[in-house]
Amino acid sequence: MREPIFRGAATALVTPFTPTGEVNNEKLGELIDYQIAEGIDALVILGTTGESPTLPTDEHIEVIAKAVEYANGRVPVIAGAGSNSTAEAIDQTRRSQEVGADAILSVTPYYNKTSQKGLVAHYTAIANVTTLPIIIYNVPSRTGLNIAPETLAELSRIENFVAVKECNIEQLGTTRTLAEPDFHFYSGEDGQIVPLMAWGGLGVISVMGNVIPHDTHELCTRWLAGDYDGAREIQLRVLPLIKALFAEVNPIPVKEALNILGWGVGDPRLPLIGPSEATKALVARALADYGVPARA
Repeated sequence: MREPIFRGAATALVTPFTPTGEVNNEKLGELIDYQIAEGIDALVILGTTGESPTLPTDEHIEVIAKAVEYANGRVPVIAGAGSNSTAEAIDQTRRSQEVGADAILSVTPYYNKTSQKGLVAHYTAIANVTTLPIIIYNVPSRTGLNIAPETLAELSRIENFVAVKECNIEQLGTTRTLAEPDFHFYSGEDGQIVPLMAWGGLGVISVMGNVIPHDTHELCTRWLAGDYDGAREIQLRVLPLIKALFAEVNPIPVKEALNILGWGVGDPRLPLIGPSEATKALVARALADYGVPARA
């Protein structure tokens, strides 16, 4: 029986940058301490929200190593180690394990768009180089490639693959029917946490967790404890904030939100740029309406 990496909410953490564009390691430690103090259940380092495509592999691994050091075993550190190059994904996966990551998040290969048979070959090659548990990340809106339920079911028979971060909720029922019974599911969409957990999911890998980690954790905790009304109440309340946090491509708005709140995480790296004035106003208004406190 494969145990889940976490139950509840994992924040897909932003990567803070200095004004000159370097990784701000001191700020990374402060963010991790804040997340853990607010009750978050796990941290994903260098997923999409962490701007992984803009970090060369050596820098990528340095950030994961720093996150492992700062977390110090308090919560699982899940390393983003996916690529559209299988060789690069293998290298990042192997090196993430070497620096102490607890698990891997591996996104579907993007742009070159392999076949379903190619996906099995890609992921099997990754599983062969690590003993860490792996979460498959299915986000067809960004990669242009969906992992079919039948493919996920085939991968679920490989011991390393313990879960999927699923952004295509329409196929979840079919996947659950076909996959191994100890294969787990996490929401990849903040606006669909309750619907996915109603299908038997264990929680979320979240963008909004960057700004409201306690409430993101609480939403999942309430559902897992059987307080379905309480979980739905939080889910409905966060919808306007989620809309603002995705007003432009992630992580542009969430970094703006953290900067408004006083965290000083810097701008995204090119090719991403800062938000428009309209998005800045929308994010500021959503934070105020929700009552998100500024950094003390």
